[in-house]
Amino acid sequence: MDPEYFQSHNMCWGTLGTVRPFPNFHAERDVVEIQAALDSKDAVTLVRILTNRTNAQRQAIADAFEELTQKDLAAGLKKALSGDVEVLLLELLMPPLHYEAYRLQQAMVGLGTDENTLLEILCTQSGEKLREINATYKQLFKKDLENELKGETSGDFTKLLVALLNKHDVPSAVQRDIESLCASLNGEKVETGPWITILTSRDSNHLNEVLEGLELQRGHVVDRVLEKRFKGDLQMGLKVLVQCIRNPDLYLARRLVNTKTPILQGVMVSHAEEDLLCIRAAYLKLTGTSLYTALQKQYKGYHLQALLAICRSED
Repeated sequence: MDPEYFQSHNMCWGTLGTVRPFPNFHAERDVVEIQAALDSKDAVTLVRILTNRTNAQRQAIADAFEELTQKDLAAGLKKALSGDVEVLLLELLMPPLHYEAYRLQQAMVGLGTDENTLLEILCTQSGEKLREINATYKQLFKKDLENELKGETSGDFTKLLVALLNKHDVPSAVQRDIESLCASLNGEKVETGPWITILTSRDSNHLNEVLEGLELQRGHVVDRVLEKRFKGDLQMGLKVLVQCIRNPDLYLARRLVNTKTPILQGVMVSHAEEDLLCIRAAYLKLTGTSLYTALQKQYKGYHLQALLAICRSED
């Protein structure tokens, strides 16, 4: 643990990220250390610096590195490192919007589609952020994200993903929304439209009231309703969306339990500067083990040191 971490002026109540601005930051000074570390393949130094700077500071380092050396920092990391630690540090170098666009692209590239990662990003990001990610996706990959989602999925699940991508808050009365959802369940075949529309176009406080009212009226928890009346990917998507409406930190903590490395890194890198402290707390409550301890049981070497630096400490 770098002692200067605790001297950061951003170390204050209300800061929910684990990675905070490094005090007395000098990009040029970091570049000198990084250049020497790349030449000697000193992974310890590379991990120490790149996990202990915010993304904005890492962007400044990358720009200064290119200016001072006429070389690309990412390319240098690829030559000096290998394996999971290389992948993680390269991900840390991506600007946040680029990283989310990259994760979406990776979830759809090749054989098969990672529906869970698509849902994670689309359900946990705000409508404003998703519009920025959408624009970045088009800039990076020269493709329209909405069309890509339509090409990779089908049916009502596609409609849900597209509605999430374009989500925005529409004013409505809680009781009216409760009645609409109840009415959609009355027929032999459920009407999916009201569920997709309402759950993707209201703020979370409103939706929590709607879900509580629906449970009172139906006499079942919403998950049970979804399991009884919906099928396949749409059922899965609505269940994830409801989890994110009610407790996004707990949903993301569940994503970290017994999961594959790309998923764990995706959540940790995406949320390191925003709300990883909340996700850590939810993880501890969910599993009885701190994320910091769990990482030590699953990973090793330089990759472990990088993950622990992002996680920061025991709970």
